[in-house]
This record gives sequence, structure tokens and C-alpha cells, in this order.
Amino acid sequence: MTTKDPRASLLARLAGLIADETRAACLLALLDGRAWTASELARHAGVAASTLSEHLGKLVVGGLLTEERQGRHRYVRLADARVAQLLEDLAAQVAPDDVVRPRSLRESSAGSAMARGRTCYDHLAGRLGITVTDALTARGLLRTPEEGVAGFALTDAGLRWFAGVGIALDRRGRRPLARACLDWTERRPHLAGAAGAALCRHALDAGWCVRIGSERAVKVTATGERALAELLGVDAAALR
Repeated sequence: MTTKDPRASLLARLAGLIADETRAACLLALLDGRAWTASELARHAGVAASTLSEHLGKLVVGGLLTEERQGRHRYVRLADARVAQLLEDLAAQVAPDDVVRPRSLRESSAGSAMARGRTCYDHLAGRLGITVTDALTARGLLRTPEEGVAGFALTDAGLRWFAGVGIALDRRGRRPLARACLDWTERRPHLAGAAGAALCRHALDAGWCVRIGSERAVKVTATGERALAELLGVDAAALR
């Protein structure tokens, strides 16, 4: 007699939740880390509001989304960073050549913007995320797996750098301070974890980056170019 692994049914249920194109589109949109209304997600996914409401209900019950209501509006967001990590890791398994080619100049421009710089839930990704990660590594502020550690780790110098810039690091809870997240466009890991989230939040609050369009794309401002050049020696040309 064989004993069934209790995780099997949970894994099957999780896979079933993601294995629907409409639900997958909503989950990927919510990787921007913000709360969306049901009507916004319905327009994004190209389905009727009533259809989308049923899908959102399944994702909430399944633990992938959380919801809150304000007046007549229903807002949903990803449940936590673990869900975001799962989605980004799955998206990274889709090779760029497998993605449908853009059908218009607008789609091509949006795709280029996302590849150049975007948020991955609550940290920086795309070429921007990789450039910042490489700069932190080059300055001895971040250790990578190639340097004999099991994943990313901030060095003592890195901790001092964050403090010196005025970026507070949240060490509460079980979230790792630094984590490697595989970038699905660059095919290399960028900085995630509490440090990645704090850096992204500071970049947006300080005006180093601004969100563009309705997707997750972000653009480095002139202020951001100067700050990253001064603090990390990043060449402005690499950010454009």
C-alpha cells in the first residue's frame, strides 16, 4: 500500500488555479505590486466583469490573492511576496522566443519598456534591475552565488551603504534580506528580498524612477541617473 503525499492535492489545486489564461493574465498584471479593481483587471484581461469576478473569487479562495472593499470598489492584490516569487519564477521558464511576437508598434514599445525596466512585485527588474544588481556586486556590497554563498547576501559594506543612503531595511519576519530572483527577460538573477523591496521603494519615492503606462514598466529619471552614477557608478547609457 502506498501513502499519498499530502502535498500532491495542494500542488494540483495550485496548478489548476494558474492554468487558465484569464487568471494567469490577472496574476501577471498584479506583479506590479499594486492593488487593482475588478473592472481594471477585466479590461486588462479582455473579459466581461461578471466573468472576471468568478475568476477572482477562485484566486482569493485559493490563497493567491487578497481582497478589500472601499465603497463600491473591490480591490485585489497578490497575497504576499511568496506568490510573486512563484509567478516570476514560472514566467522565467518561458523563453523569449516562445513569447508571441508583438502585433503592433504599441505592443512592441510596451514590451521594450518592460524589458528596459520594470517592477517585479516590489523590486526592480529588467535591464534596470540587472544593472543595479551588477553595480552592487562590483562594489562589494552584494555577494552572489558565484562567490561561494548559497544565494545573494549583503556584505557588511552593503549594510552600511543602505544605511548611508537612508534606505531602511526591514529585518522582521521570515523574508530573507537578499534573495536572487531570476529575471525572465534578462535570464539572469536580480536582487529581491527585503533589500530589493526597500531599494525599489526608495527609488520611486525619491523620484529616481517613475512608472510609465498601465503596466509594470518604470523609467529612470534624470535625477535617478545622477543618483545611481554617484552612489553606484552606473553609466547613464546603460539605463536608457
